[in-house]
Amino acid sequence: MNERHILIVSLWVRNNDIPAFEAFERQAAQAMAEFGGRIERAIRMSGAEFESDKPFEIHIVSFPSEAAYQMYRQSSESRKLAEVRDSVISKAVILTGNEVKAYA
Repeated sequence: MNERHILIVSLWVRNNDIPAFEAFERQAAQAMAEFGGRIERAIRMSGAEFESDKPFEIHIVSFPSEAAYQMYRQSSESRKLAEVRDSVISKAVILTGNEVKAYA
């Protein structure tokens, strides 16, 4: 079975600048796509813009492999985005995991 490398990313937005955050995420999604990465789901937390202890969004991100993810992280495009990322995201927590079958 060809399992994708899964990341669970919790993101806090700096200064509630949601338009800048969304613009950055579009750029990041395009850069990840060059390495087979994609944002599978983006979940905006209710009331998070008013509570600093809650992430603003949680993303499920996947890459074809951990190596592809590392290549993305080391790419010139990712490095170019780092300054923008730091200006719009105050905190990011990244966890890795494996997909399991649904509990239906």
